[in-house]
Amino acid sequence: MNLYKDFKEKKIYDLKNKFGLSNIFEVPRVDKIVISMGIGSLATRKGVKDFSDLISNMEVISGQKPTVIKSKKSVSNFKLRDGMPVMLKVTLRREKAYDFLDRLSKLILPRVRDFEGLSSKKFDGNGNYNIGFQNQSVFPELFPEDIKTPHGLQVNIVTTTTDDDKAKELLKTLGIIFN
Repeated sequence: MNLYKDFKEKKIYDLKNKFGLSNIFEVPRVDKIVISMGIGSLATRKGVKDFSDLISNMEVISGQKPTVIKSKKSVSNFKLRDGMPVMLKVTLRREKAYDFLDRLSKLILPRVRDFEGLSSKKFDGNGNYNIGFQNQSVFPELFPEDIKTPHGLQVNIVTTTTDDDKAKELLKTLGIIFN
């Protein structure tokens, strides 16, 4: 059974009773998951104009083609010009977001070296959680020969609540382990 269906049928009622809410529409949910990868330093290197390997890796990880975010203004200290690619970004919603969370809790996080649980300090005060990966190699979908340039990833889990404690309880219910 997938996590989205399980959440809709069972876990949402458990959270409703746990928080003492009168309506299931008040129960916090995962609104979206944003996966992003900064490529600013690669864009300024000479001869590097092709990001197809990063785009294909991000597509394999997320299941969607990423959008290329371009700079809006020039910054001379970073050798950055207006319109240069700066970041790759994918937004996952509904079933794809819950499927990614399921893979994150069961496959990806256990592959992280010395993993003892995620830190509770990474909430932003509005019920959203941020996870940073230093390397893409923890994703089982990628083979070592696919990773030509090792790059980090940022995963932002956006919830519908503004309370960090409720968001933490939601993520625990969905299988994320905190230390």
